[in-house]
Amino acid sequence: MTSDRLFVYGTLMRGFDHPMARLLASHADFVGEATCRGRLVLVKHYPGLLESDVTSEVVHGELFRLHVPEELLGELDMYEACGEGFPEPTEYLRKLVDVTGADGVTAPAWTYIYNWPVTDLPRIESGRFLDN
Repeated sequence: MTSDRLFVYGTLMRGFDHPMARLLASHADFVGEATCRGRLVLVKHYPGLLESDVTSEVVHGELFRLHVPEELLGELDMYEACGEGFPEPTEYLRKLVDVTGADGVTAPAWTYIYNWPVTDLPRIESGRFLDN
């Protein structure tokens, strides 16, 4: 299964002056605000998303529809250091997760899941990176 949708929750969101955020904005359509189930931790100056089964744990972000999904996801995989050739375990894994849009519709979208130990990382309780 695949998707042309991407859920972002950190430095790839609109308003960040970042080369990869600009790349995303120019090669994708902003669909709207969205959420997925999970926990957010502060890694350094960027967040990491952890999967969760707890319904009250929600991460807020933005949903994009990619114009050329495979090409753009390949670029983003390199940026997130989880593309081919990076040593395992990579810091992030790209996975399909259920994302709920502002319209209340839930459907799969790609996102990057944090994949390294989080023992000492502070949690972003609100689930919003911008609140940090």
